[in-house]
Amino acid sequence: MAPKLPRFFTDFFVYETAKSVVVKSWSVGVINRFVQLLIILYFICWVFLHEKGHQQRDTGIESAVITKVKGLGNLNNRVMDVADYVVPSQGSSSFSIITNMVITANQMQGRCPETDKKFICTTDDDCNKNNTSNIGNGILTGTCLINNVTNVTNSTNGTNSTNVTNSTNGTNSTNGTNSTNGTNSTNGTNSTTGWCEIEGWCPAEDDSLSGTPMKEVENFTIFIKNSIRFPLFDVTRGNFPSSLNQSYLQNCNFDPVHAPFCPIFKVGDILKKLNQSLDYITEKGGEIGININWKCNLDYDVEKCNPNYFFTHLDAAFKHSKATKGYNFRFAKYYQSEDGTEYRTLHKAYAIRFEIIVSGNAGKFNVVPFLITLVAAFTSVGLATVFCDIILLNFHKGADEYKAKKFEEVSGIVQESKGPRQGSQMSIKVLGKNSNDSGTFSIGRQE
Repeated sequence: MAPKLPRFFTDFFVYETAKSVVVKSWSVGVINRFVQLLIILYFICWVFLHEKGHQQRDTGIESAVITKVKGLGNLNNRVMDVADYVVPSQGSSSFSIITNMVITANQMQGRCPETDKKFICTTDDDCNKNNTSNIGNGILTGTCLINNVTNVTNSTNGTNSTNVTNSTNGTNSTNGTNSTNGTNSTNGTNSTTGWCEIEGWCPAEDDSLSGTPMKEVENFTIFIKNSIRFPLFDVTRGNFPSSLNQSYLQNCNFDPVHAPFCPIFKVGDILKKLNQSLDYITEKGGEIGININWKCNLDYDVEKCNPNYFFTHLDAAFKHSKATKGYNFRFAKYYQSEDGTEYRTLHKAYAIRFEIIVSGNAGKFNVVPFLITLVAAFTSVGLATVFCDIILLNFHKGADEYKAKKFEEVSGIVQESKGPRQGSQMSIKVLGKNSNDSGTFSIGRQE
C-alpha cells in the first residue's frame, strides 16, 4: 500500500505536451478530411443558416389578440346570431361557438325525481348509497319515488309533492314546457322503475334528448386581429398590413397562397384542414387551436416579418375516450314571476372552443454570438483528429508503430550534456541531429 500512494502523486503531477506525428496513409487522410468537411458543413448549413447562430434572439414576444365572429344559424327552430352563440362575448383569444343545446325551462327550487340512470332505485337504501354523489342534478333526499311518478308539479311555495302523477300525455301541466325551443321532457322516467328524489332546481335536466345541431356554423367567419412586439429590438408588427381597406376585408377569406394576409377565417375551411367531421363536432363539440407563429429575421427588411398560421385539434388525445368526448358547458338565465317566485332556464351547450395561440421569436446579427459560434466551429474541427487517432491506435495495421511514435515518456530533468571531445565524428553527428530535429516523425509511405 505504501508504494502506491507516492506513485499516485508522481502520476498526478506530470506534464503532457503535444507531439506531431505525420501519418502518410491515404485511407486515414481521406477519413480526416471527410470528417472535417462534415463538421464545417454542419456549422455552415445548420448552425449559421438554419439556427442563425450568428444572431442575438428575442423569444419574449408580447402579444394581444382580438376576435370577432359573424354568421347566422338555426338551432331548435330559433334563429341564432352572434349574441346568442358566442361565449364569452368580449372577443378574447379564447371563445366558444355554441352548436347544440339542451334546454330545461321553468326550473324552480323544490323536490323532484332524478333523471340520471345512475339513480334508478327500488328502495330508499338504493338512494342512501349515493348520498355523497355529486354527479346528479341536486341533493339526494334518500327517498325512492316508486309511485309511478314521472313528473312532479311544483307547488306555489317552491316545493314539489312526491306522489303526483303525470297527465296522460306526460307533460307538466303546472309549469308548461317551452314548445318553441326544443326543450327536453322534464325527467324521462317510466312507469315501472323508481327514481331517487332530489332537492334543487326542478324539474331536473334530462340531457339524453337534444335538438338539431346548428350546421350553418361551417359558413361562420372568424376575424383575428393580432399585434405583437419584440421588446429587445423594439419591433412592432400586426398580422395584416394597415394598407388593407375595409372593402377587401369584407370579401376575403384566408388562403395561405392566394390571400395570406387576410385575417378572416372560415370555420368550414378550418375543419377541412383538420379532417374534422362537421356532423360530429356540431353535435358533441370540440377544441380547435389556431396557432399564429412569428419567426422573424430582422437582418432583412422588417416588412418581411409576417406570421404563419397552423391549425390543431387540441382534444385529439381524447378522440377515442369512452369517459369524455367533445366539449360542453352549462349556463342559466334567471327571472322572477309577479309573485316573487324565482325561475330559471338551464342551458347545456355543446360548442366548438377556439384557442388563439401566439408564439415566435426574432433574431438580428450580433458580434458576440457570431464569435462564440465561430470559435466553436474551429474547435470542433479538431474532433476529426480525435476520430483518426482512435482508428490509428486501435484498428490500423501500423498501430504499434504509431503508438511508439506518439507516446514517449521522459523521466526527471534532462541533464545538459557536456560538449563532445574534439575530433569525434560521431559526437558531431549527434549534436547535429539534436539541433535540427523539429520533433516531427513521419511514418507510413515514403516520398
